[in-house]
Amino acid sequence: MIDAKNFPGRGTVAILRTRPETVLDDYYRLMRLANYEQNLPKEKETLLKINISWQIWYPACSTAPWQLDGVIRTLLRDGYTRERLIAAHNNTVVVDAKEGALNNRHKLVQEQYGIRDLHTYEADVEWVRYEPRQPLAVLDQIYPQGIYIPKAFYDKNVLHLPTMKTHVFTTLTGAMKNAFGGLLNEQRHWTHANIHDTLVDLLQIQQDIHTGIFCVMDGTFAGEGPGPRAMRPYVKNTIMASADPVAIDAMSAKIMGIDPLRVRFIRHAHERGLGVGDPKEIKIVGDVDVAEENWHFAHDEDTFASWGQKQIYHGALKPLEGPLLRSPLVPWSYAASNVYHNLYWYPFVGAPRAEMMLNTAWGQKFLQYSEGLPFNPGASSKTPFLALAAAGVAALAALGLGAYYSTRRNHF
Repeated sequence: MIDAKNFPGRGTVAILRTRPETVLDDYYRLMRLANYEQNLPKEKETLLKINISWQIWYPACSTAPWQLDGVIRTLLRDGYTRERLIAAHNNTVVVDAKEGALNNRHKLVQEQYGIRDLHTYEADVEWVRYEPRQPLAVLDQIYPQGIYIPKAFYDKNVLHLPTMKTHVFTTLTGAMKNAFGGLLNEQRHWTHANIHDTLVDLLQIQQDIHTGIFCVMDGTFAGEGPGPRAMRPYVKNTIMASADPVAIDAMSAKIMGIDPLRVRFIRHAHERGLGVGDPKEIKIVGDVDVAEENWHFAHDEDTFASWGQKQIYHGALKPLEGPLLRSPLVPWSYAASNVYHNLYWYPFVGAPRAEMMLNTAWGQKFLQYSEGLPFNPGASSKTPFLALAAAGVAALAALGLGAYYSTRRNHF
């Protein structure tokens, strides 16, 4: 439905500096600078594709409440009807979307405006087989039984709401990666070994099924390091918008200090003509000097969890990828991620960083959306991890003691 070679705003990115006091008005100005109405026909329903990378609030990790607020206000102000706006959420095997919508204050913003939900993982959502009109790079090989996507995504606009952050598997995550959760089901982890080409295929699918695509990226907080969760957050006061997912991801990469054309999914999307990934060919509107900044973000770090996953996808454990990640054994990986991120990393490392960011102006802005709601209830407690560790030590000690007595019996 979208001509990849000739859509309004192709190769154009709007960038603005912002601050908490003006951010909602700044989002209105930003979207109009990028001429968003040319890409989102009002007679069609518009999916607001919210990003929830963690069910707890952590700076730069998920769609910011002021980002969602500013976008909805802009749409309503310009004549889009609330009945045709749909907040689209997806679960992952390690993230609870409904809990995430509460803790990240998305639900509060949606209820304020009366915006309905679409949870793609619920039983009443129909998934239909997608038939490619053009050759795909990898998805038809990864899913030889067919590529299935939500029927509700057809013949609608989509407005992506990513944040500026680095990522352990894709170098950075932005507008193109934001389609990953919504379009693919909970077997999407099958694509991780070919994640870059998967993102390019997904953009091709979006251009085929959607009536319009637009992207609004929040960099008020930005995340450096092993994202999308275990990051170091920084206040960066930047917001971006574009009808071109390739171009906005390219500029996000460039500003964070990453060469866009060295990022496989950006380069391949550019080479396939799905958008503009070369910064030399991208037109900047708004605060053009921001495009020349270099934040020098580290983008090649791993957590212990992501290092282990890479061993399965690309390293010594590659021969075990099938049994470990595509068999009844797969719940082990969900449990391992939960233990690492939720029981260990956030209580011991992430919580102090999040609490420090709450003392910034943007942290105080987040608290304005809380209306007495608890902040990440229970997430900071170290007790579950310490109890699990104690149980593990006790189990190992029991095994060692049993082996000792067995050896003694055999000796005598």
